[in-house]
Amino acid sequence: MVMMATIVTGSQLPGHCHWHYRRMPATSSTTKNCFSRVGARLLKIPTAEHDFPFKPSLGGGHMLNNRRLHVTSPDVSSPGLKVEILDALDDEYGGCVIDPNSLPSSANAFATSLRFSLSNWKLMGKKGIWLKILSEQADLIPIAIQEGFSYHHAEPGYIMLTYWIPVGPCLLPGSPSHHIGVGGFVINDKREILAVKEKCSCSCSGFWKMPTGYINKSEDLFSGAIREVKEETGVDTIFLKLVAFRHAHLVAFEKSDLLFMCLLKPLSDEITIDENEIEDAKWMGLDEFMKQPFYQADHMSRRAIQACVAAYEDHYSGFTAHQLTSKLDGKLSYLYYDNSSSF
Repeated sequence: MVMMATIVTGSQLPGHCHWHYRRMPATSSTTKNCFSRVGARLLKIPTAEHDFPFKPSLGGGHMLNNRRLHVTSPDVSSPGLKVEILDALDDEYGGCVIDPNSLPSSANAFATSLRFSLSNWKLMGKKGIWLKILSEQADLIPIAIQEGFSYHHAEPGYIMLTYWIPVGPCLLPGSPSHHIGVGGFVINDKREILAVKEKCSCSCSGFWKMPTGYINKSEDLFSGAIREVKEETGVDTIFLKLVAFRHAHLVAFEKSDLLFMCLLKPLSDEITIDENEIEDAKWMGLDEFMKQPFYQADHMSRRAIQACVAAYEDHYSGFTAHQLTSKLDGKLSYLYYDNSSSF
């Protein structure tokens, strides 16, 4: 099971930004670096104040110490000094997304270009600046932090930082706030539940439960449930309906957690467990399953299983998946809703 942080809400990042965007910013393929150009641009710093309407406040001789880095940012207002403005794309919200592949390899050149670029973007009225720094560029991170950038999120291969230019509250979306998990409730014609015992020493070990796990990036909910059941037990299934979901807060790394429970129909019955994650798995009678002390004491888990059984017995409709196209992005995606009645 792979833990994957997924953006669900923006809410508020403590002491940081409020999300007033509907989604993460997308970039325009026609406007580059707010100058409608392709490639980096070299600017020759003017020799007099009247040659340029704004004099960047880029103090010279600033020292930045790192374990492996010693940077002196020169005074870029020095006459005749050429400074490269960072290559970036405009996003949909009046900001810029800096191209990580065009960042200067020299720490001094990066510090100078970053500060001068920010000054120019301020003049142009830009708002949020997104800076992705690749793993091999890690020495540039303390420079960006020194210039006022904030950590946003990290994934294998890169770290994302942001900078909010306007005076006032930051309106950029916060970092991913939720983990999303799925559970596969598999019940056969004998009213036997496919149950597993976790191998770890976590709170969900020591009793029989439905297979659960985190969804992968770009994976649909029902696909994740089918995959988790297959990985943990070797049993093939098909999706019938989404039954319920549980929303909890301050779980792993103080993130919120969503668990979507899916009713699945078994296509096979032979069990082959994943010994890395699962201690044991078996087909278990429904009554025996529900009589476990855990479900007698845990009201939420018991109610969730009752909802799954009701959906299996057609006493509860649940939500089926419908593939539709949205005009917002032009892509096919799934909408889950109860279609037992016309509307």
